[in-house]
Amino acid sequence: MSLSICSTGTDMFCNDPEHCGIIFPDADWEEAATLNPKSALKAGLDANARKKYSFAKKKAFALFVKELQQAPDLVQSGYGNETRWRCCELEFTHQAAVHKHVAAQHDNDILQRTESVLEQLIRTEASTAVPCTDLSDNICSSRDISCYKCEISDWLPDTSHFSQDDLTSEPGEVLLYYCYCELTDPQWVCNWQRALCQLLHLTGKIRIATEGINGTVGGSKLSTKLYINTMLSLPLFKNIMSLEDFKTSDGGAQCFPDLRVGIFQEIVPMGIDPLQVSYKDTAVHLSPEEFHKKVGKYLFEAQEEKNNTILLDCRNFYESKIGKFENCLAPDIRKFSYFPNYVDQNLELFKDKTVLMYCTGGIRCERGSAYLKSKASCKEVYQLKGGIHKYLEQFPDGFFRGKLFVFDGRYTISSNSDIISNCRYCGAAWDKYKLCSTTRCCQLVLTCMLCQDRGLTACCPTCQEKGIETHFRDHQQHFREECECTEKRPKIPTEIV
Repeated sequence: MSLSICSTGTDMFCNDPEHCGIIFPDADWEEAATLNPKSALKAGLDANARKKYSFAKKKAFALFVKELQQAPDLVQSGYGNETRWRCCELEFTHQAAVHKHVAAQHDNDILQRTESVLEQLIRTEASTAVPCTDLSDNICSSRDISCYKCEISDWLPDTSHFSQDDLTSEPGEVLLYYCYCELTDPQWVCNWQRALCQLLHLTGKIRIATEGINGTVGGSKLSTKLYINTMLSLPLFKNIMSLEDFKTSDGGAQCFPDLRVGIFQEIVPMGIDPLQVSYKDTAVHLSPEEFHKKVGKYLFEAQEEKNNTILLDCRNFYESKIGKFENCLAPDIRKFSYFPNYVDQNLELFKDKTVLMYCTGGIRCERGSAYLKSKASCKEVYQLKGGIHKYLEQFPDGFFRGKLFVFDGRYTISSNSDIISNCRYCGAAWDKYKLCSTTRCCQLVLTCMLCQDRGLTACCPTCQEKGIETHFRDHQQHFREECECTEKRPKIPTEIV
C-alpha cells in the first residue's frame, strides 16, 4: 500500500532535521564534502534513517515519474488510451523508457526528493508509530472509557524491527471478523483502526458503531498476525474476543482497492435501530460440529417427510445462488436490509418451526436471529457460530455445496469443486461472477467464457440493450440505474416499525 502522506508540496519538508529524527553525527565536513551528494547524504544519517533510505529513494523515483505522466485530456486523440510521459521536451510511451531517462538525467532531482521523502517517513513514524513495548502491560486496565483517554500511539505495535518488505510480502491473507460490544467512543476506535491498518499496510473495510466493530482486511501474513495480536490486547476487546473470532483465507492487500474505516449506526446494515433489536437478544449459537449434526438430522427427516425445521440462509440471493447448504430456504433478497421485511411477510411459514440460521461469517445472524425471535413465531432459533467460513474449515466436504461468496475482489472462495449455478445465457455450469458491463449498473452476472466471447456480458436484456446502444445522457452522473434485475425484486420498506 503506497504512503499517500508523501506529497510534492511544502509540507514534505522539515525545517529541523533533528526534530524529524535525522541525526547528523559529529563529522569532518571538509572530508565529507569530497563525497558525492548521495554518499554524503547516507553518511549523515543515523542507523534508523539508513534503514529507510532504500524505500525512500524508490518512493522518490516513483513520485518524480508520476509527475511526468500526462493527463488524459492532454494526450493526443490519435494515441487512444495509452499512458504517456513528457520530460526534457521528449515524449515516452513505455514506462521502461522513461525510467531509464530519469535515472540517467535526473539523479540530483531524485536525490533531493529522496531526502524530503525520508524526512517525511521519519516524521510520520515519530507521530503515529510510537512503539508499544508490551501490549500486555495494560496501560488502560479496564474496558471503560479510561481506555479512550490513552494516546492512539500507545496501542500500536512496535514494527521497528520489521522492514517494508516484511510487512507487504506475499502470499498474504484476508481476515474476516466482528465483535458486538458497547463502544462509548466510536471515533477513538475509528482513528485507532485507521492508524493501525496504515502502519501495517492493510487494506479493506471496517465498520464501527456504538454496538461494536465489523471488519475485513487484507495484507501480508505478518501484518495480519500483528493486527490480530493488537486487537486482542486492547482492553476494549481483550476479554470478549479470541483468536477463533478471526476467519482467515488466502488473499492479501490486493483484494481491496483501498482502506475504508468509518462510523455507522449499525456494524451490518439491517435497517433497524440497534436500540429496537439488540444483538443481546440473539439466538442460541451452535458450533460447526453441533450445526453439522442438526443439519444432518434435518436432511434425514426431510426424506421421511416429517420435518418441522427450516434451514434458513439469511444472505443475499447472489450469494446463495452459487453456494448454499442442501435443502435450505434462501430468500430472494438483494440486501440484508430487506431481511426484516421478508420475515414480516412470511411469519406463517416460521410459525412453530425450529429455525437453523446461517450466513457468511455469523454477523448477519446475530441481529437477524434477534429480529426473528422478536416476532415470537418460531419454536426455536439457532445460528451457526462463525458462519459458513468456520464450518468449511472443519467440514470442507460437509453439507455446504458450491462456492462461498465474499465481498472483495476475489468474489468467491471454495472448499469443493461443486458448481451449483449456471450461465445466465446458455445454462452451462458456471459460478464465476463478473460485474454487468453496462455503465452505471452494479449488478453481478454469471456469464460463461463462450457467452462473453459472443458479447453477452450484461445482467439482463435491458442492460444488454443499453450496452449495445451505448446511450449516455447529457447530464450523466455516477448513480445506479434500475434494470430488470433490480425492478423485479422487493424494495426496502418505506417505513420500518
